[in-house]
Amino acid sequence: MSEQKKPATRADEIRQVIEKEIFTGVLRPGTRLDEESLAARFGLSRTPVREAILQLVYSGLVVKKPRQGAVVAPLDLHRMVQMFEVMSDIEGLCARYAARRMSPDEKSRLSAMVDEADALCRARDLDGYYAVNRAFHDAVYDGSHNEVLKEMARSLFARLAPYRRYQLNHPGRVDGSLSEHAEVVAAIQAADPDRAQAVMRKHVTIQADIFAEFVSIMT
Repeated sequence: MSEQKKPATRADEIRQVIEKEIFTGVLRPGTRLDEESLAARFGLSRTPVREAILQLVYSGLVVKKPRQGAVVAPLDLHRMVQMFEVMSDIEGLCARYAARRMSPDEKSRLSAMVDEADALCRARDLDGYYAVNRAFHDAVYDGSHNEVLKEMARSLFARLAPYRRYQLNHPGRVDGSLSEHAEVVAAIQAADPDRAQAVMRKHVTIQADIFAEFVSIMT
Protein backbone atom coordinates (compact mmCIF):
# COMPACT_ATOMS: atom_id res chain seq x y z
CA MET A 1 0.00 0.00 0.00
CA SER A 2 1.09 3.58 -0.57
CA GLU A 3 1.94 5.89 2.28
CA GLN A 4 -1.15 7.47 3.82
CA LYS A 5 -1.84 10.85 2.27
CA LYS A 6 -3.12 13.85 4.17
CA PRO A 7 -6.88 14.28 3.77
CA ALA A 8 -7.99 17.07 1.48
CA THR A 9 -8.49 20.38 3.25
CA ARG A 10 -11.42 22.71 2.67
CA ALA A 11 -9.10 24.86 0.57
CA ASP A 12 -8.21 21.82 -1.57
CA GLU A 13 -11.89 21.02 -2.10
CA ILE A 14 -12.72 24.60 -3.12
CA ARG A 15 -9.71 24.69 -5.44
CA GLN A 16 -10.77 21.47 -7.17
CA VAL A 17 -14.30 22.79 -7.76
CA ILE A 18 -12.96 26.03 -9.25
CA GLU A 19 -10.42 24.13 -11.38
CA LYS A 20 -13.20 22.02 -12.85
CA GLU A 21 -15.32 25.09 -13.57
CA ILE A 22 -12.38 26.76 -15.32
CA PHE A 23 -11.62 23.70 -17.45
CA THR A 24 -15.27 23.15 -18.38
CA GLY A 25 -15.85 26.79 -19.29
CA VAL A 26 -18.22 27.62 -16.44
CA LEU A 27 -15.70 30.22 -15.30
CA ARG A 28 -14.36 32.03 -18.35
CA PRO A 29 -11.07 33.96 -18.59
CA GLY A 30 -11.43 37.35 -16.91
CA THR A 31 -14.08 36.17 -14.44
CA ARG A 32 -13.48 37.74 -11.03
CA LEU A 33 -13.23 35.40 -8.05
CA ASP A 34 -14.74 37.28 -5.13
CA GLU A 35 -13.72 35.86 -1.75
CA GLU A 36 -16.91 36.93 0.01
CA SER A 37 -19.19 35.46 -2.66
CA LEU A 38 -17.25 32.19 -2.76
CA ALA A 39 -17.27 31.94 1.03
CA ALA A 40 -21.07 32.32 1.00
CA ARG A 41 -21.39 29.77 -1.80
CA PHE A 42 -19.39 27.11 0.06
CA GLY A 43 -20.72 28.04 3.49
CA LEU A 44 -17.23 28.66 4.85
CA SER A 45 -15.12 31.50 6.16
CA ARG A 46 -12.96 33.50 3.77
CA THR A 47 -9.76 31.85 5.03
CA PRO A 48 -10.00 28.55 3.08
CA VAL A 49 -11.30 30.49 0.05
CA ARG A 50 -8.24 32.74 0.20
CA GLU A 51 -5.97 29.68 0.48
CA ALA A 52 -7.67 28.05 -2.52
CA ILE A 53 -7.21 31.19 -4.61
CA LEU A 54 -3.52 31.34 -3.68
CA GLN A 55 -3.13 27.73 -4.85
CA LEU A 56 -4.83 28.61 -8.13
CA VAL A 57 -2.55 31.62 -8.57
CA TYR A 58 0.49 29.40 -8.03
CA SER A 59 -0.68 26.96 -10.71
CA GLY A 60 -1.30 29.84 -13.14
CA LEU A 61 -5.05 29.29 -13.49
CA VAL A 62 -5.79 32.56 -11.69
CA VAL A 63 -3.98 35.90 -11.68
CA LYS A 64 -4.11 38.82 -9.27
CA LYS A 65 -4.82 42.18 -10.92
CA PRO A 66 -4.74 45.69 -9.41
CA ARG A 67 -8.20 46.94 -8.39
CA GLN A 68 -9.77 43.68 -9.62
CA GLY A 69 -8.32 41.10 -7.29
CA ALA A 70 -8.24 37.47 -8.42
CA VAL A 71 -9.46 36.73 -11.94
CA VAL A 72 -9.45 33.60 -14.10
CA ALA A 73 -6.40 33.64 -16.37
CA PRO A 74 -6.54 32.76 -20.07
CA LEU A 75 -5.49 29.15 -20.70
CA ASP A 76 -2.06 29.58 -22.26
CA LEU A 77 -1.68 26.44 -24.36
CA HIS A 78 1.81 27.32 -25.57
CA ARG A 79 3.16 27.80 -22.04
CA MET A 80 1.41 24.69 -20.79
CA VAL A 81 3.00 22.59 -23.55
CA GLN A 82 6.41 24.05 -22.70
CA MET A 83 5.97 23.12 -19.04
CA PHE A 84 5.00 19.57 -19.99
CA GLU A 85 8.08 19.34 -22.24
CA VAL A 86 10.33 20.22 -19.33
CA MET A 87 8.35 17.95 -16.99
CA SER A 88 8.80 14.97 -19.33
CA ASP A 89 12.56 15.44 -19.30
CA ILE A 90 12.74 15.93 -15.53
CA GLU A 91 10.54 12.93 -14.76
CA GLY A 92 12.35 10.85 -17.35
CA LEU A 93 15.62 11.62 -15.60
CA CYS A 94 14.08 10.75 -12.22
CA ALA A 95 13.01 7.37 -13.60
CA ARG A 96 16.45 6.82 -15.11
CA TYR A 97 18.18 7.41 -11.79
CA ALA A 98 15.53 5.40 -9.94
CA ALA A 99 16.28 2.39 -12.16
CA ARG A 100 19.89 2.62 -11.05
CA ARG A 101 19.46 3.59 -7.42
CA MET A 102 16.17 2.33 -5.97
CA SER A 103 16.51 -0.22 -3.19
CA PRO A 104 14.56 -3.50 -3.31
CA ASP A 105 12.17 -2.13 -0.67
CA GLU A 106 11.56 1.03 -2.68
CA LYS A 107 10.87 -1.03 -5.80
CA SER A 108 8.47 -3.22 -3.85
CA ARG A 109 6.53 -0.19 -2.60
CA LEU A 110 6.36 1.20 -6.12
CA SER A 111 4.91 -2.08 -7.41
CA ALA A 112 2.37 -2.08 -4.57
CA MET A 113 1.21 1.38 -5.66
CA VAL A 114 0.43 0.04 -9.12
CA ASP A 115 -1.59 -2.79 -7.57
CA GLU A 116 -3.48 -0.30 -5.42
CA ALA A 117 -4.09 1.95 -8.42
CA ASP A 118 -5.38 -1.03 -10.39
CA ALA A 119 -8.04 -1.69 -7.75
CA LEU A 120 -9.07 1.98 -7.76
CA CYS A 121 -9.16 1.98 -11.56
CA ARG A 122 -11.50 -1.01 -11.55
CA ALA A 123 -13.70 0.74 -8.99
CA ARG A 124 -13.65 3.90 -11.15
CA ASP A 125 -12.57 5.89 -8.09
CA LEU A 126 -11.00 8.86 -9.88
CA ASP A 127 -10.14 10.81 -6.73
CA GLY A 128 -8.53 7.77 -5.14
CA TYR A 129 -6.67 6.95 -8.34
CA TYR A 130 -5.29 10.47 -8.63
CA ALA A 131 -4.04 10.39 -5.02
CA VAL A 132 -2.15 7.13 -5.64
CA ASN A 133 -0.99 8.44 -9.02
CA ARG A 134 0.55 11.45 -7.33
CA ALA A 135 2.17 9.25 -4.67
CA PHE A 136 3.59 7.04 -7.44
CA HIS A 137 5.32 9.94 -9.15
CA ASP A 138 6.56 11.21 -5.79
CA ALA A 139 8.06 7.78 -5.06
CA VAL A 140 9.93 7.86 -8.38
CA TYR A 141 11.30 11.29 -7.48
CA ASP A 142 12.48 9.91 -4.13
CA GLY A 143 13.94 6.90 -5.90
CA SER A 144 16.23 9.13 -7.94
CA HIS A 145 18.16 9.88 -4.72
CA ASN A 146 19.04 13.30 -6.13
CA GLU A 147 17.83 16.16 -3.94
CA VAL A 148 18.14 18.86 -6.60
CA LEU A 149 16.21 16.80 -9.14
CA LYS A 150 13.50 15.97 -6.58
CA GLU A 151 13.01 19.65 -5.75
CA MET A 152 12.70 20.56 -9.43
CA ALA A 153 10.26 17.73 -10.13
CA ARG A 154 8.00 18.52 -7.18
CA SER A 155 7.94 22.23 -7.94
CA LEU A 156 6.90 21.72 -11.55
CA PHE A 157 4.47 18.93 -10.66
CA ALA A 158 2.68 21.37 -8.34
CA ARG A 159 2.36 23.86 -11.21
CA LEU A 160 0.99 21.21 -13.57
CA ALA A 161 -1.16 19.33 -11.04
CA PRO A 162 -4.53 20.80 -12.15
CA TYR A 163 -3.85 19.89 -15.79
CA ARG A 164 -2.58 16.42 -14.92
CA ARG A 165 -5.59 15.74 -12.76
CA TYR A 166 -8.13 16.94 -15.29
CA GLN A 167 -6.73 14.95 -18.23
CA LEU A 168 -7.71 11.79 -16.33
CA ASN A 169 -11.32 12.61 -17.26
CA HIS A 170 -10.55 11.80 -20.90
CA PRO A 171 -12.24 8.51 -21.93
CA GLY A 172 -9.92 5.57 -21.29
CA ARG A 173 -7.21 7.77 -19.82
CA VAL A 174 -7.14 6.18 -16.35
CA ASP A 175 -6.63 2.74 -17.90
CA GLY A 176 -3.89 4.15 -20.13
CA SER A 177 -2.20 5.87 -17.20
CA LEU A 178 -2.22 2.65 -15.19
CA SER A 179 -0.67 0.71 -18.07
CA GLU A 180 2.04 3.35 -18.47
CA HIS A 181 2.84 3.20 -14.75
CA ALA A 182 3.21 -0.57 -15.03
CA GLU A 183 5.72 -0.05 -17.86
CA VAL A 184 7.71 2.36 -15.71
CA VAL A 185 7.78 -0.10 -12.81
CA ALA A 186 8.84 -2.97 -15.07
CA ALA A 187 11.78 -0.94 -16.38
CA ILE A 188 12.83 0.15 -12.88
CA GLN A 189 12.50 -3.41 -11.55
CA ALA A 190 14.69 -4.60 -14.42
CA ALA A 191 17.27 -1.90 -13.60
CA ASP A 192 17.00 -0.65 -17.19
CA PRO A 193 17.65 3.12 -17.03
CA ASP A 194 17.25 3.73 -20.77
CA ARG A 195 13.86 2.03 -20.84
CA ALA A 196 12.71 3.68 -17.61
CA GLN A 197 13.56 7.12 -18.93
CA ALA A 198 11.87 6.50 -22.28
CA VAL A 199 8.59 5.15 -20.90
CA MET A 200 8.32 7.88 -18.27
CA ARG A 201 8.91 10.59 -20.87
CA LYS A 202 6.23 9.00 -23.07
CA HIS A 203 3.83 8.88 -20.11
CA VAL A 204 4.15 12.61 -19.40
CA THR A 205 4.04 13.54 -23.10
CA ILE A 206 0.76 11.65 -23.55
CA GLN A 207 -0.74 13.69 -20.71
CA ALA A 208 0.31 16.90 -22.45
CA ASP A 209 -1.15 15.79 -25.78
CA ILE A 210 -4.51 14.91 -24.23
CA PHE A 211 -4.80 18.17 -22.34
CA ALA A 212 -3.68 20.22 -25.35
CA GLU A 213 -6.41 18.55 -27.41
CA PHE A 214 -8.95 19.46 -24.75
CA VAL A 215 -7.85 23.11 -24.61
CA SER A 216 -7.90 23.43 -28.40
CA ILE A 217 -11.53 22.28 -28.39
CA MET A 218 -12.42 24.71 -25.60
CA THR A 219 -10.85 27.75 -27.28
